[in-house]
Amino acid sequence: MTIQNDEFLLEMSGISKEFPGVKALDNVNLKVRPHSIHALMGENGAGKSTLLKCLFGIYEKDEGEIVFLGKPVNFQSSKEALESGVSMVHQELNQVLQRTVMDNIWLGRYPKKGLFVDQNKMYEETKRVFEELEIDIDPKVKVSTLSVSQMQMVEIAKAFSYNAKIVIMDEPTSSLTEKEVNHLFTIINKLKNKGCGIIYISHKMEEIFSICDEITILRDGQWIDTRPLEGLSMDDIISMMVGRELTQRFPEKDNIPKEPILEVKNLTALNQPSIKDVSFELRKGEVLGIAGLVGSKRTDVVETLFGIRERSEGEILLHGSAVANRDAHEAIKNGFALVTEERRSTGIYANLDIRFNALIANLDDYKQSSGLLSNKKMSSDTQWVIDSMRVKTPSHKTTIGSLSGGNQQKVIIGRWLLTGPEILMLDEPTRGIDVGAKFEIYQLILELAKKDKGIIIISSEMPELLGITDRILVMSNGRAAGIVETRNTTQSEILSLASRYL
Repeated sequence: MTIQNDEFLLEMSGISKEFPGVKALDNVNLKVRPHSIHALMGENGAGKSTLLKCLFGIYEKDEGEIVFLGKPVNFQSSKEALESGVSMVHQELNQVLQRTVMDNIWLGRYPKKGLFVDQNKMYEETKRVFEELEIDIDPKVKVSTLSVSQMQMVEIAKAFSYNAKIVIMDEPTSSLTEKEVNHLFTIINKLKNKGCGIIYISHKMEEIFSICDEITILRDGQWIDTRPLEGLSMDDIISMMVGRELTQRFPEKDNIPKEPILEVKNLTALNQPSIKDVSFELRKGEVLGIAGLVGSKRTDVVETLFGIRERSEGEILLHGSAVANRDAHEAIKNGFALVTEERRSTGIYANLDIRFNALIANLDDYKQSSGLLSNKKMSSDTQWVIDSMRVKTPSHKTTIGSLSGGNQQKVIIGRWLLTGPEILMLDEPTRGIDVGAKFEIYQLILELAKKDKGIIIISSEMPELLGITDRILVMSNGRAAGIVETRNTTQSEILSLASRYL
């Protein structure tokens, strides 16, 4: 069927979906044109993922109609959606790590020669897709050897290989460098020029304005508006998303750093390449940022402090006394807490409930003299996490994997706050989180700083580091390139330091 430019490739009308205890979607609309990039935005829990899962055949909608290429459809599985021309690049990568790149791209639809897989054809087809997208990855290497950003590119190539008319991209730049983001935008524009409709989900406002044509806003499971991007401001979008004006992107900073709480001297990790000879101080009531380019070993700093990585040299002094932190358990006992970067693989127990995920780091606190756990205290603390972090969930028993990414992150942060840490380390804490929830997390960080906690935050978003921290440690190729006062520094100075040891 030929699609004219003034028609829609996809029309989702009056879509509703209810789960036990919560109406996830209530009469939602989404209409996507050919030759267009359509932003889908809303706070975490607004219903974006649920809507697209209804399209993709993962969930069955309760009400509404989906029209694709002019015909009503009701995909029963993601396989049917893919084969019909709807492709999706998920935020959480789900690849077979021990198989090759080309295996992952053609999984479930291998080219055959008789009864056997045609390895040569699969290789040539993969090369053809990679060349068209200007991706420089060997199709024969195992996915486990790739960086996260390369894995992301493989997923994008897989979506492209289906010759889809609708391509859904869920936070596709979350693990990409600036150069890779520009490359991704080139690929997206190629798809647009071929007549595709791209549904683009991102919480990064700058990306939305630079690449999208139209925007649909959801809030609390309801459709709010669909408009052309031209003529809209960032404040307009935020107001529609959160239902109120958000006059500041960052809270007022009123914490006052005091004497040092943590001293790190010549910290070097055992297994190289990693960090080498890193020294810095963290003061009571201070928010210390860690900046650096991809590969600068920012994460290695907090993992070594937390005992996940073994150190070969250096000292860690808490309140002037040396601590070993030989493993995570010992680090927790010493008052350290770490919110990891990859919440799906290292942060949550996806198939278990919120209560388990909120309490797992603090189980010793619930033991009674009888040796049994106090159910009353566990319920009370779970409710504290839900209330204080504003987690959107129908109950304590809800599986955490069914929550939005932002609500999962809130549970994880609440988990670590229950341990009463002196040093809270946050690795990319607002990745994939909407602007309203980000503001709440920033407020929480500053409230903890005002209680004389020491906070370390790693972020790839420069505005975030400049908006929330007191000082910034800049890492370059595993070494500390310098520490700057946030109020006196610039993005250019930070980027210059980040390139010092390359």
